[in-house]
Amino acid sequence: MKDSFPGIAAVPLRLMRKAEPLVFSGMRLVPFAPQKLLLENLLKQLLLEPMADGDLDFLTGRVLRIFVTDAGIGWRISYTGEQLEILPPAGAFDAAISGGIRAFLLLASRQEDPDSLFFRRKLCIEGDTELGLEAKNLLDSVELERLPLPVQHALQGAGKLAALSST
Repeated sequence: MKDSFPGIAAVPLRLMRKAEPLVFSGMRLVPFAPQKLLLENLLKQLLLEPMADGDLDFLTGRVLRIFVTDAGIGWRISYTGEQLEILPPAGAFDAAISGGIRAFLLLASRQEDPDSLFFRRKLCIEGDTELGLEAKNLLDSVELERLPLPVQHALQGAGKLAALSST
C-alpha cells in the first residue's frame, strides 16, 4: 500500500487517519443552518435537470434520512414537488441511507460502484427500501459536472483519498 497520496503534499496516510476523528468531531460542531444552506445550494445545482424531468417525484411528501455514522452527522431530505428541503437529522423518516464517510465519498466521487458499497455493507438502507434504492439510483445517475469546478475537484480528490485509505 502506498504511504501517501500524490497531490496532497505527500501527507502520510497514517497521519491523515489520526486526524480523521478531529475532523469528524469538528463537523458535528457546525450549526445546522450553514449545513442546510450549503446542501440546498449544492443539491439544487446537482439535481436541477432531474427535478425538471420529474425524476424526484418519488420523494414528494416523503423523507429520506442520510446519516454519516463515523462523523455523527446527518440530514433528512424531503421534496415538495418544486424544491428540496433539508431538515435536521432528528425526526421521522421513511427511509434512511447510512454509512461511513469514506463510503459516501466513494459513492459521490464515483470511485466505487454504489451496488458494491451496499453489497459489502459499507452503506445500508433501512425503512422503505424501495425509496432508498430510488434515491441511490438517482444519485448514481446525476452528472457531477453540474457542480462548481472547485467542488468537483475537491470531491474527486477526497474520493481518491478515501479509495486509498480504505485499502
